[in-house]
Amino acid sequence: MNFRNMDEFWPYFVSQHSKPATRRWHFAGVFASILCLIYSFTFNWCYLFGVPVLAYGAAWYSHFFVERNVPASFDYPLWSFLCDMKMFGLILTGQMDKEIRRLGKKPVPRDY
Repeated sequence: MNFRNMDEFWPYFVSQHSKPATRRWHFAGVFASILCLIYSFTFNWCYLFGVPVLAYGAAWYSHFFVERNVPASFDYPLWSFLCDMKMFGLILTGQMDKEIRRLGKKPVPRDY
């Protein structure tokens, strides 16, 4: 699949996060990485290395063991990062379920 922009990628991204537990793991990972980022700037720069570990660790766990698919960040790292931030904001504001219903998304199988 070739995506030219985030608007094209977003429906695919949402389809790969069909289970609520997957979205919760993503939210927890991004939230923890934000806290780690703040802590690293405030107290100790060494914690900066924990930011991607927390975010991607939680997200990848959810894809392999909850959603049972391959993380989109393997093939589309930039689009995935941007959509993760969008999903985090939508979950934070309580709009993600509405977005899922709007898109009417179901899981999309990978080509490989």
